[in-house]
Amino acid sequence: MEEINDTVEVPTDAGFFKTLLAYSGPGALVAVGYMDPGNWVTSIAGGAQFKYKLLSVILISSLIAMLLQYMAAKLGIVTGRDLAQLTRDRTSRVGGFILWIITELAIMATDIAEIIGSAIALKLLFNIPILWGVIITAFDVLLLLVLMKLGFRKIEAIVAALWLFYSFSYTKLSWHVQIWDKW
Repeated sequence: MEEINDTVEVPTDAGFFKTLLAYSGPGALVAVGYMDPGNWVTSIAGGAQFKYKLLSVILISSLIAMLLQYMAAKLGIVTGRDLAQLTRDRTSRVGGFILWIITELAIMATDIAEIIGSAIALKLLFNIPILWGVIITAFDVLLLLVLMKLGFRKIEAIVAALWLFYSFSYTKLSWHVQIWDKW
Protein backbone atom coordinates (compact mmCIF):
# COMPACT_ATOMS: atom_id res chain seq x y z
CA MET A 1 0.00 0.00 0.00
CA GLU A 2 3.03 2.19 -0.43
CA GLU A 3 1.49 3.96 -3.40
CA ILE A 4 -1.40 5.35 -1.34
CA ASN A 5 0.11 5.78 2.12
CA ASP A 6 0.70 9.42 3.07
CA THR A 7 -1.09 10.75 -0.03
CA VAL A 8 -3.42 12.89 2.11
CA GLU A 9 -1.74 15.49 4.27
CA VAL A 10 -2.75 15.38 7.92
CA PRO A 11 -1.50 18.09 10.28
CA THR A 12 0.74 16.72 13.03
CA ASP A 13 0.82 19.63 15.49
CA ALA A 14 -2.68 20.98 14.95
CA GLY A 15 -5.55 21.56 17.31
CA PHE A 16 -8.57 19.34 17.70
CA PHE A 17 -10.78 21.06 15.11
CA LYS A 18 -8.08 21.24 12.43
CA THR A 19 -7.34 17.54 12.90
CA LEU A 20 -11.06 16.75 12.86
CA LEU A 21 -11.44 18.67 9.62
CA ALA A 22 -8.49 16.80 8.08
CA TYR A 23 -10.14 13.44 8.83
CA SER A 24 -13.67 14.57 7.92
CA GLY A 25 -13.04 14.40 4.16
CA PRO A 26 -12.01 10.73 4.09
CA GLY A 27 -14.75 10.00 6.61
CA ALA A 28 -17.35 11.57 4.32
CA LEU A 29 -16.11 9.48 1.39
CA VAL A 30 -16.36 6.27 3.40
CA ALA A 31 -19.80 7.20 4.74
CA VAL A 32 -21.13 7.96 1.26
CA GLY A 33 -19.57 4.80 -0.14
CA TYR A 34 -20.98 2.60 2.59
CA MET A 35 -24.46 4.06 2.86
CA ASP A 36 -25.17 5.85 -0.39
CA PRO A 37 -28.62 7.09 -1.42
CA GLY A 38 -29.16 4.01 -3.61
CA ASN A 39 -28.89 1.83 -0.52
CA TRP A 40 -31.26 4.11 1.38
CA VAL A 41 -33.86 3.94 -1.37
CA THR A 42 -33.56 0.15 -1.57
CA SER A 43 -33.87 -0.15 2.20
CA ILE A 44 -36.90 2.13 2.34
CA ALA A 45 -38.63 0.33 -0.53
CA GLY A 46 -37.89 -3.08 0.97
CA GLY A 47 -39.11 -1.94 4.37
CA ALA A 48 -42.31 -0.53 2.91
CA GLN A 49 -43.02 -3.76 1.07
CA PHE A 50 -41.95 -6.39 3.62
CA LYS A 51 -42.28 -4.47 6.92
CA TYR A 52 -40.22 -6.15 9.70
CA LYS A 53 -39.65 -9.44 7.87
CA LEU A 54 -36.29 -8.22 6.53
CA LEU A 55 -34.77 -7.23 9.88
CA SER A 56 -33.03 -10.58 10.30
CA VAL A 57 -31.52 -10.27 6.80
CA ILE A 58 -30.34 -6.73 7.57
CA LEU A 59 -28.83 -7.85 10.88
CA ILE A 60 -27.00 -10.82 9.36
CA SER A 61 -25.71 -8.86 6.35
CA SER A 62 -24.54 -6.00 8.61
CA LEU A 63 -22.71 -8.43 10.90
CA ILE A 64 -21.05 -10.13 7.93
CA ALA A 65 -20.04 -6.73 6.49
CA MET A 66 -18.53 -5.72 9.85
CA LEU A 67 -16.66 -9.03 10.08
CA LEU A 68 -15.24 -8.63 6.57
CA GLN A 69 -14.19 -5.03 7.27
CA TYR A 70 -12.56 -6.12 10.54
CA MET A 71 -10.67 -8.92 8.80
CA ALA A 72 -9.54 -6.61 5.97
CA ALA A 73 -8.35 -3.98 8.44
CA LYS A 74 -6.52 -6.61 10.49
CA LEU A 75 -4.87 -7.99 7.35
CA GLY A 76 -3.75 -4.51 6.31
CA ILE A 77 -2.42 -3.63 9.75
CA VAL A 78 -0.51 -6.88 10.21
CA THR A 79 0.96 -7.21 6.71
CA GLY A 80 1.04 -3.59 5.56
CA ARG A 81 -0.53 -4.73 2.30
CA ASP A 82 -4.09 -4.93 1.03
CA LEU A 83 -6.07 -7.99 -0.03
CA ALA A 84 -5.48 -7.46 -3.75
CA GLN A 85 -1.70 -7.29 -3.30
CA LEU A 86 -1.63 -10.42 -1.13
CA THR A 87 -3.86 -12.29 -3.57
CA ARG A 88 -1.53 -11.38 -6.42
CA ASP A 89 1.46 -12.66 -4.41
CA ARG A 90 -0.17 -15.92 -3.29
CA THR A 91 -1.99 -17.13 -6.41
CA SER A 92 -0.87 -18.30 -9.81
CA ARG A 93 -1.09 -15.99 -12.79
CA VAL A 94 -4.22 -17.79 -14.10
CA GLY A 95 -5.85 -17.89 -10.64
CA GLY A 96 -5.16 -14.18 -10.13
CA PHE A 97 -6.61 -13.39 -13.57
CA ILE A 98 -9.79 -15.37 -12.82
CA LEU A 99 -10.20 -13.63 -9.46
CA TRP A 100 -9.65 -10.26 -11.15
CA ILE A 101 -12.38 -11.00 -13.74
CA ILE A 102 -14.82 -12.09 -11.00
CA THR A 103 -14.06 -8.94 -9.00
CA GLU A 104 -14.57 -6.69 -12.04
CA LEU A 105 -17.90 -8.39 -12.78
CA ALA A 106 -19.03 -7.85 -9.17
CA ILE A 107 -18.03 -4.18 -9.37
CA MET A 108 -19.93 -3.77 -12.65
CA ALA A 109 -23.02 -5.47 -11.18
CA THR A 110 -23.15 -3.03 -8.28
CA ASP A 111 -22.41 -0.04 -10.52
CA ILE A 112 -25.18 -0.95 -12.96
CA ALA A 113 -27.74 -0.58 -10.17
CA GLU A 114 -26.36 2.86 -9.29
CA ILE A 115 -26.29 4.04 -12.90
CA ILE A 116 -29.82 2.85 -13.62
CA GLY A 117 -31.02 4.32 -10.30
CA SER A 118 -29.49 7.68 -11.22
CA ALA A 119 -31.08 7.54 -14.67
CA ILE A 120 -34.49 6.79 -13.13
CA ALA A 121 -34.02 9.67 -10.66
CA LEU A 122 -33.22 12.05 -13.53
CA LYS A 123 -36.31 10.79 -15.36
CA LEU A 124 -38.53 11.36 -12.32
CA LEU A 125 -37.05 14.74 -11.40
CA PHE A 126 -36.44 16.35 -14.78
CA ASN A 127 -38.25 14.06 -17.28
CA ILE A 128 -34.93 13.22 -18.98
CA PRO A 129 -35.12 10.00 -21.04
CA ILE A 130 -33.52 6.95 -19.38
CA LEU A 131 -30.82 6.59 -22.07
CA TRP A 132 -29.76 10.22 -21.61
CA GLY A 133 -29.82 9.71 -17.84
CA VAL A 134 -27.40 6.79 -18.20
CA ILE A 135 -25.14 8.89 -20.45
CA ILE A 136 -25.23 11.85 -18.03
CA THR A 137 -24.42 9.57 -15.09
CA ALA A 138 -21.52 7.94 -16.93
CA PHE A 139 -20.20 11.38 -17.87
CA ASP A 140 -20.54 12.46 -14.25
CA VAL A 141 -18.30 9.57 -13.15
CA LEU A 142 -15.71 10.38 -15.81
CA LEU A 143 -15.81 14.04 -14.76
CA LEU A 144 -15.05 13.07 -11.17
CA LEU A 145 -12.11 10.97 -12.35
CA VAL A 146 -10.74 13.96 -14.26
CA LEU A 147 -11.29 16.19 -11.22
CA MET A 148 -9.14 13.83 -9.15
CA LYS A 149 -6.17 15.39 -10.97
CA LEU A 150 -6.94 18.59 -9.01
CA GLY A 151 -6.24 16.82 -5.75
CA PHE A 152 -7.91 14.50 -3.30
CA ARG A 153 -9.15 17.28 -1.00
CA LYS A 154 -11.16 18.83 -3.83
CA ILE A 155 -12.93 15.51 -4.45
CA GLU A 156 -13.66 15.26 -0.73
CA ALA A 157 -15.19 18.74 -0.83
CA ILE A 158 -17.34 17.84 -3.85
CA VAL A 159 -18.58 14.62 -2.23
CA ALA A 160 -19.26 16.40 1.08
CA ALA A 161 -21.22 19.11 -0.78
CA LEU A 162 -23.27 16.45 -2.60
CA TRP A 163 -23.88 14.69 0.71
CA LEU A 164 -25.13 17.93 2.24
CA PHE A 165 -27.40 18.44 -0.78
CA TYR A 166 -28.81 14.92 -0.37
CA SER A 167 -29.34 15.48 3.34
CA PHE A 168 -31.13 18.77 2.73
CA SER A 169 -33.24 17.21 -0.04
CA TYR A 170 -34.32 14.25 2.10
CA THR A 171 -35.11 16.54 5.02
CA LYS A 172 -37.14 18.87 2.83
CA LEU A 173 -38.92 15.92 1.17
CA SER A 174 -39.69 14.39 4.55
CA TRP A 175 -41.10 17.72 5.77
CA HIS A 176 -43.33 18.02 2.67
CA VAL A 177 -44.57 14.43 3.06
CA GLN A 178 -45.47 15.08 6.71
CA ILE A 179 -47.44 18.18 5.76
CA TRP A 180 -49.14 16.35 2.88
CA ASP A 181 -50.13 13.47 5.22
CA LYS A 182 -51.80 15.92 7.61
CA TRP A 183 -54.11 17.10 4.84
